[in-house]
Amino acid sequence: MTRLSVNINKFATLRNSRGGNNPDVVKAAVDAQRFGADGITVHPRPDERHIRYQDVLDIRKIITTEFNIEGNCQERKFIDLVLAAKPDQVTLVPDALGQITSNHGWDTLRHADYLKSIVPVFQNAGIRVSLFVDPVIVMIEGAEETGADRIELYTEAYATKFRKNKEEAIAPYVKAAARARELGLGVNAGHDLDLENLRYFAEHIPGLDEVSIGHALISDALYMGYENAIQLYKRQLSEPRLS
Repeated sequence: MTRLSVNINKFATLRNSRGGNNPDVVKAAVDAQRFGADGITVHPRPDERHIRYQDVLDIRKIITTEFNIEGNCQERKFIDLVLAAKPDQVTLVPDALGQITSNHGWDTLRHADYLKSIVPVFQNAGIRVSLFVDPVIVMIEGAEETGADRIELYTEAYATKFRKNKEEAIAPYVKAAARARELGLGVNAGHDLDLENLRYFAEHIPGLDEVSIGHALISDALYMGYENAIQLYKRQLSEPRLS
């Protein structure tokens, strides 16, 4: 079954908007785990506008489920944080400084030399490495050349097109995931997946290991409750798949 990793950045955004420690980000991680999440994702940025570096270390100490840290590995502080926290997985994202949200995958051909040098830094510490990529076959093949363990498919394009033409929206992702599997890469996915489009995505992507969902799930939790939202998202991943 595809695993659900809950991105808790939005809890930190809310906390930071007021100061203090309400909501408690560490408790949000523990509760997500208690409510059935298969993993916790955080994406610290250099300005610490949501998840703070200390949050990452505090969460690592207390959760028992899988821990995934996303971020820009071109920032030395990020590299040091990941090596100190030793998560189960690090997802390398090509963010620019001050970027509001991740909006493109790695050019694994242009940055091949750099990625080949940085991937083993984490792997040698026992951390699984996933590269954030667009659903483009040559970029998938480039990811395999870096020695990464997995890819995370950037799904904004899928989510944007889903309502207009879901068959067209899913097509490049099906091909990308199939090619990744041929190359021995694990397949994760994330960005703008929600209760409307998640099941269709999971049904059609071969061997989907994990989805990381934050914004939509936390937004739904405001109306549905946190535990209920997590269970509803897990249901989209656990109901019978297409043959």
